[in-house]
Amino acid sequence: MKRLDLDFNAPRGPEAARLRQRRAVLLRQLRRPADLGAMLPGSLSRSHFRCGKPNCHCTQGDGHPAWSLTFMVQGTKRVLHVPAEWVEDIRGRVDAGRAFQDAVREVLAANAQLMALARQRRR
Repeated sequence: MKRLDLDFNAPRGPEAARLRQRRAVLLRQLRRPADLGAMLPGSLSRSHFRCGKPNCHCTQGDGHPAWSLTFMVQGTKRVLHVPAEWVEDIRGRVDAGRAFQDAVREVLAANAQLMALARQRRR
């Protein structure tokens, strides 16, 4: 398979410059592998359950609060119980993971836009 020789720095103009600058900022942010080791995927959510004891307060109200982390592994949804004392730490890790994924998506989108500008320039 022939590899396409594509230079993302070739397109000129204000839009291309803005895309390259934003991409450079994001790439600098993404070069922190130590932070990556602490990030988590997915979402943290709080739900309520009823314990089944006939005299418990949960029979009348919302139930007992429970936290869970939901994420995908190789196309399979996983749900893990999160102890209440871990919630704040886990929330920060999930937020960091989401920010990392958003930055990667933005870099890839900038690459695609620069490719489109390079193609327009060739014509």
